[in-house]
Amino acid sequence: MFKRLDENHHGTVTVVIEGESHEAAAGETVAAALLACGYRYTRKTPVSGARRAPFCLMGICYECLVVINGQPNQRACQVLVHEGMTINRQLGTGPAPK
Repeated sequence: MFKRLDENHHGTVTVVIEGESHEAAAGETVAAALLACGYRYTRKTPVSGARRAPFCLMGICYECLVVINGQPNQRACQVLVHEGMTINRQLGTGPAPK
């Protein structure tokens, strides 16, 4: 469904998504990387467990919350990928910050 445009490709970085290594385009957002790697949702709601996915892609709706490097409630559409980043989909409110 999602495909990276070749003309916008400026190298890659390796990120770990849900425990698996993936190549992401340097300079793209975590949300774009998740969608391009085939992840169709970013979080599950705390009450019903319903799946949510990036919606507005500009940081307003908060549907794209993920856990990045152990920190919950990160807006995937507002954070750029970097080498070695660990990304996990968020379940409910996410783990308590350390």
